[in-house]
Amino acid sequence: MGKLRDLVGSRPQEGRDEEAVGIRLVVGLGNPGKEYAETRRNVGFWTINRLARRHGMELSSAGKASLAEGEIAGKRVALAKPRVFVNVSGPVVWNLIKRLEIDDASEMLVVRDDIDLPLGKLRLRPSGGGGGHKGVSSIIEATGTNKFPRLRIGIGRPVVQGKPSWDPDDVADYVLSDPDREEREKLDEAVGQAVDAIEMAIEEGIEAAMARYN
Repeated sequence: MGKLRDLVGSRPQEGRDEEAVGIRLVVGLGNPGKEYAETRRNVGFWTINRLARRHGMELSSAGKASLAEGEIAGKRVALAKPRVFVNVSGPVVWNLIKRLEIDDASEMLVVRDDIDLPLGKLRLRPSGGGGGHKGVSSIIEATGTNKFPRLRIGIGRPVVQGKPSWDPDDVADYVLSDPDREEREKLDEAVGQAVDAIEMAIEEGIEAAMARYN
């Protein structure tokens, strides 16, 4: 496992340059269970669900994940939702990487919520740190690399007494609660844009999608 982990994202395979590597796995982060299904934390799950529906891909149980495989933009792609809490997503994602024989971290795109982005804003990046998101940090720890693309969907920050709050209790209550009707409409619109961005990243590459959707 260690040797395989070291290979993920370490270098392009011999005979192909890094630009030639395309997205083969899209992972959306969220919490399992009906009580979390509509919460802000689960925008990654919403995105995978909508992407699967758009392309007629059916998600089914695959160990501790829901997994669908099919074609997007003429390319073979897998869509996945770890069925564990966000903070411990890493080992499940690592198992998916091995199952799908992903060779390079740039072949995986992770979709997650971001409390530091304004509501409904998107940010696509080719790599980076955890950014305070424990789910992404768990994936970095499990795979041994941060060289995978990620799409962040802004859910905004909680406002307490008229001011943005960084209090951990306020933040936890906020991300694990349902958005109101107006917020949900904006998030649904953002999810639609996220699906468009993922399709473009698969078809034309991360840089093209970044130029269009960031």
